[in-house]
Formats: sequence, structure tokens, C-alpha cells
Amino acid sequence: MSEDDNFIDFATVRDMLEGAQDRRGDLTYEQVAALQHAQWAASDNRNGYKTTPEVFESLKSALCGMEKLAQYPDLAAKIAELIPMYPDDVKAVLVSKRIAIDESDINAILDIVRQHVGFE
Repeated sequence: MSEDDNFIDFATVRDMLEGAQDRRGDLTYEQVAALQHAQWAASDNRNGYKTTPEVFESLKSALCGMEKLAQYPDLAAKIAELIPMYPDDVKAVLVSKRIAIDESDINAILDIVRQHVGFE
């Protein structure tokens, strides 16, 4: 991962594809499929609450500010996109890099997620 990597969320993809559809009138089959998936993933049908690009960016920034996640912006972005509410969900994301993390760090991640989503 380089410093130039840019992570975007489903809500941003949805907005971009809807904008392209408005400008062009038609999307390719693949773009329509991607738009439908992004609409579902950013809606409250996926996990009970809608996501927005602003919440994703602020949550990703807050997670990158944590010592354990500072060197893994890709994992911070994944957590910000998934918006986990349970410790096992956080562990499932972090296992891909085999990061040693204790329960207090996991609870801190969950606290940050809840604060940014508005559950606290």
C-alpha cells in the first residue's frame, strides 16, 4: 500500500454512478450491476443504517489515528466501510494482517465506530 492509495466507500460509488447515469442516460451492464450493489450496500438494508461518504471519511480518519491501525489504512478503510458492531467482526477484518490486538483495542475501535455512526 502506498501513500497515494485512495479508499472510497459504497456511498461514494453509488453517487458517482448515479451522476454518470444522469449525465449519460445509460450505463453499461457492469455499471448497472455495480450501481445496484452500491445502492444496496450503502442503504439501511445491509446493516440497519445508511452510510454516507462523510461518515466513512471521518471514521476512517479516526481509525487511522489509532496506534494499532495507523500503519494499516486499508484495514481502517475496511472497518469504516463495514461499520462493525461486535468484536468478532473487528477480529475478522484484522486477521488478514495477523495483527496482535487485545480486547481493549477492539473495544476502542467499536467505541469509535459507534460514535461516528451515532449510536452513542
